[in-house]
Amino acid sequence: MQYEDRVDALVAPKGALEMLSQDEISRMSEDSGSLHELFRRCALAIMNCGSDTDDAEAVMKEFNDFEINIIQQERGVKLELKNAPGSAFVDGKMISSVREMLFSVLRDIIFTYHEYNLARNLENASSDKITNVVFELLRNANVFRRIQSPDMVVCWGGHSIARHEYDYTKRVGHELGLRELNICTGCGPGAMKGPMKGAAIAHSKQRIRNGVYLGLTEPGIIAAESPNPIVNQLVIMPDIEKRLEAFVRTGHGIVVFPGGAGTAEEILYILGILLHPKNADVPFPLVFTGPKESANYFEQIHAFIGDVLGAAAQNKYRIIIDDEVEVARAMKQGLEEVRHYRKAHHDAFYYNWKLHIPEEFQHPFEPTHENMLSLSLNFNQETHLLAADLRRAFSSIVAGNVKAQGVAYIKEHGPFHIHGDKQILEKLDALLQAFVAQQRMKLPGSEYIPCYKVITN
Repeated sequence: MQYEDRVDALVAPKGALEMLSQDEISRMSEDSGSLHELFRRCALAIMNCGSDTDDAEAVMKEFNDFEINIIQQERGVKLELKNAPGSAFVDGKMISSVREMLFSVLRDIIFTYHEYNLARNLENASSDKITNVVFELLRNANVFRRIQSPDMVVCWGGHSIARHEYDYTKRVGHELGLRELNICTGCGPGAMKGPMKGAAIAHSKQRIRNGVYLGLTEPGIIAAESPNPIVNQLVIMPDIEKRLEAFVRTGHGIVVFPGGAGTAEEILYILGILLHPKNADVPFPLVFTGPKESANYFEQIHAFIGDVLGAAAQNKYRIIIDDEVEVARAMKQGLEEVRHYRKAHHDAFYYNWKLHIPEEFQHPFEPTHENMLSLSLNFNQETHLLAADLRRAFSSIVAGNVKAQGVAYIKEHGPFHIHGDKQILEKLDALLQAFVAQQRMKLPGSEYIPCYKVITN
């Protein structure tokens, strides 16, 4: 990966932070140390969209001379860029989508930090408190202005998928778009890009000019999964747990495509929530789907869920193989049920307040050897709690696979050790080995070195 073109530029806001007070600009311009470095890394990821690598450190090394500074002016704020990737510009002018997302990064990393004081201690915050913080962050990004009815379909799946799987995600997105549904994804490549691309074409056919392609990410993963250019609304949540909550609070239904450890984490997250007794009557359409070549993948996922979480968990979703029309119809019907439920319970269309999310799914989990040892991977607990700890295990694997901090931790301390009930671990190990064999842990062509060891003895 070599980039010969580097660009120096002074960029004005577009899409976010176009009107700020002098006091707000002053606070943003203060040197925040590690916060500025986080802003720099995320900004570089935005301008490096389209890269074919998920190695965040390789990108940072390639652009180690990249600089970005906030320039305070009487009429507002601008960004000064030095040695920026030339791919973000056309004839010396920054691409509009890149410019919009760049200022979304400024808003979510710097502005939101100061305005909402995210440095405050949320470690012991209540579930309601965390839910309100997620709401505030999404409201600040103007997400709710575009949600007028239950029409937001969240699409999950891997950033490293085969071409036939990617093409299928586009076909599903196209059918969803023809039914005037909007798309929310993790905003990266692969299964996060395909549905948006398909929906964008369908929206054009339906003469929909205000289609929503919402991307939700978080700082630890954005460099490895740079936002795709179809995203027209980007929000960077503070951590993976708030990102996951943002998905299920703003989304009205979820379609899951093939993926790896990250997709398994997402599946366990939503199943754990839906299995909680307080959510027994809350409608939330959930569909697993892929082309016929991926049928075996979902058989493995379905079997793992049945063996570990039971039939009750399997009843929370449908598996539809190689039928994009049926996926869209099932989702459309499910969203009608969501509409009726929200109206009957006087719940907002734009934010799923009624859904109960236990604190076990909300507090950030730091992937360390000590914390991995504390996971309770056994059957002697409520099913939704087992799902929560399984989610944390997969989250740690994702961190060790692609997140810069997690990769550095593994290099220094060695792979994570996963302990627990032998029956659970055997099923988990088999699933992870299948992911490795199918090249679902890293981009195709790169050698995968496991960041974990499943201890079954």
